[in-house]
Amino acid sequence: MLTTQQGYPFLSRRQVEPPGEHIGLGHLLAAAVVNRQFRKLLLEDPEIALQRGYQGQMFDLSREERERLTSVHAQSLADLAKTIATL
Repeated sequence: MLTTQQGYPFLSRRQVEPPGEHIGLGHLLAAAVVNRQFRKLLLEDPEIALQRGYQGQMFDLSREERERLTSVHAQSLADLAKTIATL
């Protein structure tokens, strides 16, 4: 539910927590947001990005999430996120 504080919409903490089964995807997308090199690798070769992980962190993805991620040919992180959000 969107509410406002000082005229700006915001989501409560409860609403932005990812569903339990997609936490790995959330971590993966967060890494791609903060690191340009990881984002580039994820877009160009998601299999290698998943194998290498990010700063020693491996992403806990289901088989379906992995297959979906590696089959997407997105040009941007926004496109990738839109596509995998339909899981």
